[in-house]
Amino acid sequence: GSGDRLRAAAVLVSGLRGAGAQVAAALVLAGTGRVVLRDPRGDGSAGCARQFLLQESDVGQDHVQASQRRLAELNPDVEVTVSTEELSEDFLDAFQVVVLTESPLEEQLRVGDICHAKGICFIVADAKGLAGQLFCDFGERFVVDDPAEGDPLYATVQHISQVGGSVPPPLLPKEGRGHRFSDGDLVTFSGLEGMTELNGCKPRTVRVLDTFSLEIGDTRAFSPYRCGGQVLQVRLNQEHLHKSLRQALAMPEIPVRSPAELQRSRSLHTAFRALHAFREERGRLPQPRDPADAERVLELARSLGALVSAGDLCPVASFIGALAAQEALKAITRKLLPLEQWFYFDCLGELLQVSPAHTAPPSQQRGSRYDGQIAVFGVNFQEELGRQKFFVVGAGAIGCELLKNFAMMGLAAGPGGDITVTDMDMVADSNLHRQFLFRAADVSVSSHSSHGWPRNHVGPGTEQLYGDDFFQQLDGVVSAVDTLEARERRCKRSRTPLLDSGTGGGSGETVLPMVPPLTKPLQTPTGSTDGTFPLCTLRYYPNAIEHTLQWARDEFEGLFQLPAESVNQSRHSGRAWRCRRECGGACRRGRRDWGDCVRWAWRHWQSRYHDAIAQLLHTFPPTHESSPGVPFWSGDRRCPHPLTFDPSNDAHVAYIEAAARLWAQTYKLPACSNRAATQDILRSMVLPSFVPQDGLRIPTTEEGAVAMGLGEAAAVSWGMPWGMPWGMLTSPRSSPQDDDAHMDFIMAASNLRAENYGIPPADCKRIAGRIVPAIVTTTAAVAGLVCLEVYKLVWRCQVLSCYRVSTLFLSECLLLRVEPEQPPTYWYRGKEWSCWDRLEVRAVGADGQEMTVQELLDWLQVSTVPATPLSWGCVGPDPDTRLLQREHGWTVSKLLHDTTMLYDAKDDAETQARQRAQK
Repeated sequence: GSGDRLRAAAVLVSGLRGAGAQVAAALVLAGTGRVVLRDPRGDGSAGCARQFLLQESDVGQDHVQASQRRLAELNPDVEVTVSTEELSEDFLDAFQVVVLTESPLEEQLRVGDICHAKGICFIVADAKGLAGQLFCDFGERFVVDDPAEGDPLYATVQHISQVGGSVPPPLLPKEGRGHRFSDGDLVTFSGLEGMTELNGCKPRTVRVLDTFSLEIGDTRAFSPYRCGGQVLQVRLNQEHLHKSLRQALAMPEIPVRSPAELQRSRSLHTAFRALHAFREERGRLPQPRDPADAERVLELARSLGALVSAGDLCPVASFIGALAAQEALKAITRKLLPLEQWFYFDCLGELLQVSPAHTAPPSQQRGSRYDGQIAVFGVNFQEELGRQKFFVVGAGAIGCELLKNFAMMGLAAGPGGDITVTDMDMVADSNLHRQFLFRAADVSVSSHSSHGWPRNHVGPGTEQLYGDDFFQQLDGVVSAVDTLEARERRCKRSRTPLLDSGTGGGSGETVLPMVPPLTKPLQTPTGSTDGTFPLCTLRYYPNAIEHTLQWARDEFEGLFQLPAESVNQSRHSGRAWRCRRECGGACRRGRRDWGDCVRWAWRHWQSRYHDAIAQLLHTFPPTHESSPGVPFWSGDRRCPHPLTFDPSNDAHVAYIEAAARLWAQTYKLPACSNRAATQDILRSMVLPSFVPQDGLRIPTTEEGAVAMGLGEAAAVSWGMPWGMPWGMLTSPRSSPQDDDAHMDFIMAASNLRAENYGIPPADCKRIAGRIVPAIVTTTAAVAGLVCLEVYKLVWRCQVLSCYRVSTLFLSECLLLRVEPEQPPTYWYRGKEWSCWDRLEVRAVGADGQEMTVQELLDWLQVSTVPATPLSWGCVGPDPDTRLLQREHGWTVSKLLHDTTMLYDAKDDAETQARQRAQK
């Protein structure tokens, strides 16, 4: 499989400046078997300014050796070595993938020819100032085994006609809008009763008729369809033909989405060739902002791109390096479509149009680690970077990459600068493959406190820490966590710029800037993104892998998380005596070892995957009819079958091991990793035969399940296993083995449940939603794009066209960048207003007393003539009085705070009239 290929792969990374270091780190974190480092052109003193692996203590040392030490710490399962050999045919023959960064064109062409001839996947990654280049050559016959992200599509079949071969799948609970197939998709079938000729048939092409129907061709020669079954998407291997670099350089085929992008990419292609020609001619790259050098490059290329080509920008290197690493992983695993064959990236237009005002001559460079950035933006801008105050919400996968980039950029590294980081999560073993700031010693420590950061989430409970005063003194907020509501509301209220980012594995990662008053406020997603399913479907009638996955999540929470929380809370409350009485008998009855955990796990396996299914089939046999002639097990209801436990079945034993390990963690018992010993325990056990109950009521509808009182508490049962000690329980979700242990259990439980119901199994770790891990290439690329937007915030750029909403699809190496939307506006009394407009009044006087409503009305010079409602912010300096009347000729008719009416001029006039009448 792809994992075995990755562990057996050997990759050469030549060039260890910014992009090369990013490539190497991503490959090591991903678990590549052997990574060989090579860089004949750098030195230790220069390296600290150009890549994040080096420290000040490495100055003067061999920078490749120093980088090797840092990389080896990231993943002990990866062999990281250094080589000084020439790039000869014999040397290159030992690698499956070769990545060149910061390499001269002559070397690129020579190595590219060798790799193309030998079938070695070849990648060139280059970052020059504000532009980047990526090239891939995977050979003339590169076969992709799995060309698409995610699991293949499927749908439950409701009916297949014999007239035109149409298949109308029923409404699927997850999508809620029918199937997701497209014209031209290939499908096959499984589990059909009747029309069995289609079960396991050769892939057939579908045509979409509507949201619920597909056309699959002529089926009139087949037997009539009766019930059941699924239609499954088939993904065939794809073969790709790549040209060598020498061929592709002369005739570039650059995949783009518009003619404008094609013209831009061709200009950049020519610019990079011109830079190589200049380097060969002069032995160096053009000097930053040197008119003579720029003129010479223009003569060579007649294009742009040379003004800042000698600079080093960490965000660009991070982005290009991440893309190169992703392509290397595609080459190794043969998963996802490779790049065809060129990719160009630049942010020249959006950044250079505002940068000259902050620049300084190259002579003012300081010999510091920031000189590469100063070469692009100048000394004044670097000093401004150092004075920034930023708030980073989330120190996870993206957060780590952001903090690395901030350090390389020098953000908040000067006088008055400050970065506040907050995160609520704990470091788990599974975090280590995508969060390079953490090491094994940090496992079970909060992901910020291992670095001395505060542990507080942003919300009403932290009002004293993260209130209006805190947000108003910030220059920007960068968000790297899933939930948006609290921080978006705070930033909107204080008009603080917010950069929001998120990942979804290998596709659909987005960077969203909110810059008051230029852009539209970010919208908090409405509704739950997790998806909910009917309880009756989850418990008795699942028909999709999402159903079995949610069922497995409920199992985990009911067996391991909720009991631990309940017992721990009871020990410190008045319920402790009752919990002791209920559990004490079991606690006094015998052994307390791994064998107890294994025996409990098998009993639970038997109850879930055999006994419960046998009882369901006893109540509703396979031939049962809902009404005369209507089979009960049809449509969305898949007829299950009980499983028989087999100690030699890897899937069965994997569940036992995962469940027993979680029990051991919960009750602080030692676990055993010896599968043979576990199997011996299982073979020694004999369970009594199951006897189904007659007359047991099982609901057939959601309404029936609700009427019977089947809630979450009834979804799983729990009890302390025999011989377990009374004491504090540990919830596995907060244990050092956090993600790995509970994800193994959820995957095993879900796929066994799927086997019960004939549902195709899936990689539940990838589709588990709230527990899916980000991949390091994705997080590095997203962080690079975020930091480009940070540059613009530091400039306090007030030009909307400078900012970008970026959506990255790494699985396709596709980047979409568009201008943010403007805020909606409306006109009132000759003036255009947006959601960012407000009047500011100091609501607390010098004596500390808060302003009353009457004092606010006096400040606004209210008359009794109705005019317009007004909202205000209680912050900022005291503006001039009579503001509304002087600027707009208005008076105030109403004052509201959220939905509370504070003042209504009409009601006030009526009250005064009644008072006069009473007098």
